Amino acid sequence: MLGTSDVGRLLCVAHADSLLTGEIVERQKDAVTGEWKYLVKGDTVAGYEMTTVAKISPTGKLVIITVYRL
Repeated sequence: MLGTSDVGRLLCVAHADSLLTGEIVERQKDAVTGEWKYLVKGDTVAGYEMTTVAKISPTGKLVIITVYRL
């Protein structure tokens, strides 16, 4: 049986797969901050389609805002 931490690790791997194999499908400018947000759509190893909403921080790092499975 999987524990909570095991499930979290599996979700993290699935998310990483979808982000690494995906492509940017939309770019949105935040009305308040003026920052760009990107929607990245990709597939997991299990074949599920996931979308990640992310932005680039001022230090150049990728910031994950949210992830959802389609």
